[in-house]
Amino acid sequence: MAILRIATLGHPVLRRVADPIPPDQIRSPAVQQLIADMRETMADYDGVGLAAPQVHQSIRLVILEQSGQEMVLINPEITFLTSTAVRSFEGCLSVPEMRAAVDRCAQVRVQALDEQGQPLDFMASDFDAIVVQHECDHLDGVLYVDRCDTRTLAFLPNYRRYGPLDPDFQPSEE
Repeated sequence: MAILRIATLGHPVLRRVADPIPPDQIRSPAVQQLIADMRETMADYDGVGLAAPQVHQSIRLVILEQSGQEMVLINPEITFLTSTAVRSFEGCLSVPEMRAAVDRCAQVRVQALDEQGQPLDFMASDFDAIVVQHECDHLDGVLYVDRCDTRTLAFLPNYRRYGPLDPDFQPSEE
């Protein structure tokens, strides 16, 4: 296993629509090795999700945590189940040292294949829905900065020091 290099904002692989993985290739040594390397990379970076384009592989493969369980999603498809949005402050290994507010669908249905090529079909809500949407966006060449409220963009040290930016906040005069 190996820890893979992360592609960062500006690298063209992050803006491509990733290619599907043919189902008969899922159990191939190359795909299985990539899954193992992505697991190690995600753990090393202490992430909750990682998409193949982030490690310079333009294929439709995601590893993420859902309700504390690791999942591998191959060729995932997301269906939005509600018009209700949930706002969170997102970060991304491909956009290091930044955070911003993103509104995402509060509940989604995910259909995909697992690492053995078996079908998956599940619902994700709230934080789990945010993670799956964030990671699957990478497969379509979309980054969270494309969806964020740009008034909330902050470098990580400032985010940690001052908290999430609220553009409607009125500081008291002291």
